[in-house]
Amino acid sequence: MKYKVMYDRGTRLRVRSGQWAFTKNEGHGIASLLMKNDFIDEVYTSHKNGSILIYYDNIKNKSKIFDILNKITLNDLFECEATQKQISKEITDDFILKLAKMLGRRFFGRIFFPIRLKNILTVYHAFEYLWKGIDSLTSFRIDVALLDGAAVAGALWQKDFAPASSMMFLLSISDALEDYTLQKAKSTLKESLALNIDTVWLVGDNGEEKQYPAVEIKKGDKIKIHMGDVIPVDGKVISGDGLVNEASMTGEPLAVHKSYGKTVHAGTVVEEGNLIVEVFSINKETRLNKIIDLIENSENLKAETQSKAEKLADSIVPYSFLATALTYLFTGNSTKALSVLMVDFSCAIKLTTPLSIISAMREASDNRMMVKGGKFLENYATADTIVFDKTGTLTNATPEVVHVFPMSKRYTRDEILKMAACIEEHFAHSIATAIVKQAEKEGLIHEEDHSEVEYIVAHGIVTTYGGKRAVIGSRHFLFDDEGIKINKTQEKKIKKEVAHHSVVYLAIDGKLEGLICIDDPVRDEAKYVIEELKSSGIENVIMLTGDSESGAKSSADALGITQYKSQVLPEDKSRIIEELKAEGKTVIMVGDGINDSPALATADVSVSMKNSSDIAREVADISLLSDDLHDLVTLRKLSTGMLDKINSNYHRIVAVNSTLIGLGVLGAISPSTSSMIHNLSTMLFGALSTKSILGDNYENLGDIDV
Repeated sequence: MKYKVMYDRGTRLRVRSGQWAFTKNEGHGIASLLMKNDFIDEVYTSHKNGSILIYYDNIKNKSKIFDILNKITLNDLFECEATQKQISKEITDDFILKLAKMLGRRFFGRIFFPIRLKNILTVYHAFEYLWKGIDSLTSFRIDVALLDGAAVAGALWQKDFAPASSMMFLLSISDALEDYTLQKAKSTLKESLALNIDTVWLVGDNGEEKQYPAVEIKKGDKIKIHMGDVIPVDGKVISGDGLVNEASMTGEPLAVHKSYGKTVHAGTVVEEGNLIVEVFSINKETRLNKIIDLIENSENLKAETQSKAEKLADSIVPYSFLATALTYLFTGNSTKALSVLMVDFSCAIKLTTPLSIISAMREASDNRMMVKGGKFLENYATADTIVFDKTGTLTNATPEVVHVFPMSKRYTRDEILKMAACIEEHFAHSIATAIVKQAEKEGLIHEEDHSEVEYIVAHGIVTTYGGKRAVIGSRHFLFDDEGIKINKTQEKKIKKEVAHHSVVYLAIDGKLEGLICIDDPVRDEAKYVIEELKSSGIENVIMLTGDSESGAKSSADALGITQYKSQVLPEDKSRIIEELKAEGKTVIMVGDGINDSPALATADVSVSMKNSSDIAREVADISLLSDDLHDLVTLRKLSTGMLDKINSNYHRIVAVNSTLIGLGVLGAISPSTSSMIHNLSTMLFGALSTKSILGDNYENLGDIDV
């Protein structure tokens, strides 16, 4: 490939190959080709001038990039669909270009066009607003379109071409901004729903499993999806049994049982079990991608505040007409009446509200927070209750074994730990990992002396160990579900030894044989963050956990949380959220695990942490891209600041425009002056709406781990 280096600084490189070097989709193909290299972070291409912008991880890899570019030939070019990140950037670039063209045409026309030509162009552009106004009038709607059309018509009738032109210019910018806001919100949601799966487990005819590139999967292939994995295709279960969470597809928080012959869909997640699926839809043909396409026509991503602003703008219209009519009735002066009509409240309201939302969402992105729509920022700002999962959210999710107690003389302390590690090593749960690590640390090497294990979500594990039935898990699981008996001596020992710890119970052949005490220290910043959230107006802070009462109480005391529930099942978390909402509370749910997904789907607004499971990120309305709870405080400041800015703009708009109406009625200002002040104030409020909420010098309260 022939190219010229246009920019080369740090780990950012831009080269240009010329206008006809590649098509738009071939540019996406080049980006895909370059992104196969681990040292390249992002690639953006522009077919308009053959530009390739490359972000990479280390200056030492620059020579490798040039080697790749030098080896690309015409035969290597292939067409490819844009990624959601590329689409998002194209939306922004197109908006900036559109805005620049609008400003350029306005500036050039005002400076160089003769007055007669400017007036002709004003009349030409007015037809769009006049037509919309006539449509509203004939449909008996008294709305913003009717007011805009009447104001433009009145200005043209009085031959006030400059005020009419200025008003239409600002209205066109307002429409462009509103369109951009919706496109960006939809793009962000589509990006969050898009599946980023590189490889799958392909099952051969002989039953052998091997990793295979996801893009090369074909209809009829058989793939295996393990517990916790996102399903990458639409297909039919041909083997296996499991529970699949379909919240990203149906919105229902509870997992659905899937077995032979049942259909599964891309974007859903296997919560429990393993499935072998025969592929019948891939890529664009999947139901998930069809839903993503439907998002293009959705208006549901608008913030409630933005919708209210538009309704408010429409509601003011009759009063504007009434003020205009009364002014003409009492003064008989059409100039004074036009001065009132030219003051369009809706113009400023419609311009500043989407600008404020765009600004807040951009600032959230700058602070490594992905928000799927303006309405979720609004819900976060108005919430009065926050519910935390404990493990991995309020704690570091790195629990440690602190004690191991044998409960009979049949097994020693080391044997209890060794058996528990042997059973738990098949699962990636943090507590299981802690037990396995402790056994390794103590040199307790174990053999595979058990049958296939059965994992029961949020309860524990059942297997056969040494020919005897073995169960390991929570107190509720062993004593309530499994009916394990416990004598008074054991109960007394449990109360004495395991206070303030989370406990894993091990029973062999129906008898309690061991206790393993686990501690998961709370995050260093967690207590301070909770105090800050309370001071920001969140009245109720609640912790939900599947841990034991003693472990939950210990964590709650350390964090200053007075409301908590222990030994909570996934479906119970969802039910508790529903009960809080029924009490009239607006609820934030913060979680990170598969078992949090029902509650995340149920809450008014949900937040997932950086290291969350795939399903938690899919379901959550807001995803934190750093592993720091301080971001919850930052998000609260940002979201409340957005609403404060919108409310402040509204009061300023009412004050300024009401003053202009009063001056117009008194004849103190002409229609052209009224329009000029109105338009200048609208532009000023628009500029204020883009101002940073957190401040240019704002430093996030925690270190962001990028």
